[in-house]
Amino acid sequence: MDITQNRIQDCELCTSLGGELVWENDLCRVVRVADADYPNFCRVIWTKHMREMTDLAASDRYHFMSVVFAVEATLRRFVRPDKINLASLGNLTPHLHWHVIPRFRDDRHYPNPVWGEARREDATPRPAISGAALGTGITEALAAER
Repeated sequence: MDITQNRIQDCELCTSLGGELVWENDLCRVVRVADADYPNFCRVIWTKHMREMTDLAASDRYHFMSVVFAVEATLRRFVRPDKINLASLGNLTPHLHWHVIPRFRDDRHYPNPVWGEARREDATPRPAISGAALGTGITEALAAER
């Protein structure tokens, strides 16, 4: 992927992949975030620098959310979380991206957001699924939608 197209020099998601690349197409990419407490935490990142969902054409918004939902479906299938958190904040990194975070009742922060105050020190360790399995699952979920 050429992450230099339409990039903003001081934007972290324009100048780096933003995590371990597990799936991509011309419009967006899915990465796994390096987080020991949440090993299957994914981000869906729009390739070109955009700030808001309404900056995208309607067809691009539909595609982007289809990928977000495919990531959610894949994580539900492989990880079987108690809940999936979806978030698009961008206050610190104003580059269009969605967080897709599998949550468990016994994780460090539950029921708080993963960015909030931890509720427990000891959490049940969760294994990370392979990047290849994530990528294949996303592709299959997108194909099933058609």
